[in-house]
Amino acid sequence: MSTRGLEKPRLRRSVTAVPDERDPRFVWLLDQARVSDRAVRIPLELIPVIEMFNGQRSLRDLQLELMRLSGGTLIPLEWIENLVRQLEEALLLEGDRFREHFAQMVVRPPCCIGVYPPEPERIREHLRRQFQRSGGPGIDPEQVCRNGTRESTLRGALIPHIDYHRGGHSYAWAYKELLEHVDAEVFIILGTAHYSAARFTLTCRNFETPLGIAPADKDYIQLISDYYGDGLFDDEPAHWPEHSIELQVIFLQYCFPNKPFRIVPIVIGSFQDCIEHQQLPEEMPDIAQMIEALKAAERESGARAFYISSGDLAHIGPKFGDAHIINDEWLSHSRQQDHRLLDCLVNADRHAFFQTLLEERDQRRICGFPPTYMLMSVLEPTQGRLLHYDQYVAANGFESVSFASLVFHKDR
Repeated sequence: MSTRGLEKPRLRRSVTAVPDERDPRFVWLLDQARVSDRAVRIPLELIPVIEMFNGQRSLRDLQLELMRLSGGTLIPLEWIENLVRQLEEALLLEGDRFREHFAQMVVRPPCCIGVYPPEPERIREHLRRQFQRSGGPGIDPEQVCRNGTRESTLRGALIPHIDYHRGGHSYAWAYKELLEHVDAEVFIILGTAHYSAARFTLTCRNFETPLGIAPADKDYIQLISDYYGDGLFDDEPAHWPEHSIELQVIFLQYCFPNKPFRIVPIVIGSFQDCIEHQQLPEEMPDIAQMIEALKAAERESGARAFYISSGDLAHIGPKFGDAHIINDEWLSHSRQQDHRLLDCLVNADRHAFFQTLLEERDQRRICGFPPTYMLMSVLEPTQGRLLHYDQYVAANGFESVSFASLVFHKDR
């Protein structure tokens, strides 16, 4: 296999290095997105070189860098070509081979099995318990009177994407409301992007889970793309390892087993530049463009749409880069700040929500900031209603993640 077309190799964003348990001198390069099931074993000291596979350096540039790192030893160019060839064959590089393989993937497969069981009946029982466990709404979701109507003012929700064992009871509060009041044809799921540096990333692929296929609304997605323009599918593989969409899809499939619905999966990257520049998100050209594209798509499609922001709140503690173990005083302060944010959402005031984040420079890493701000900008709700709030705290004080369920109403 020739390296032609790979003269400047670019490593895919989802590739990560995992230590070789048998020999610590080596690591395995593998695909977090699971588009590829192959791995390549390399010496640990080559990691700095692999990190320079950014599409900007030629094979000759890489050879010179290897010579520098090795103290002057010139590595044969054929050796570097062989490494590039291995990575390309394993689908770990951005190249024709990967693009051809990805184009043939009809559905986005599940990646969160383990957060929920693999068998459909066990999944249903697992989710049913989220409604009935301590802190949940205490109902049997399978006995709920499903009386959603087209006239309902319930149009959106902030729902966590934390693991079910930590926060499934909070999901249940929101999905109780959806069961009782929502008659949507399409769910626009705005998820936090954990695997992409792009601002907005869509996929047209249907989502497969053990509960079946959740069809993507390709016509709706095309409308968004038409109004927004290029770039929305540039990092589409970022959807493959992403949990913020899938964990909502499973709940939707469970809650609406006999009602056809479609999804519009969008992962949203960081809005940190808005904090740094002290600029409202809608003043950023690309964000403003997406807000208008989502509004136009709903208007033109005529579909009964419901918006889900799949996001958590604060991420604090050493796991996320803080210097100190979590204590009660810190948790109490974070809780107070969370409720300031939630009060802004209840009052449907996205600018106050942003100002509160700006005051603390988003130091608590509110991962639900981008999708929730987008939901409010597109939907423009008249009021919110807080259903549930909680904090997960690790026993060793190494991390805490807070989360909430909140629904948004819009007067017709």
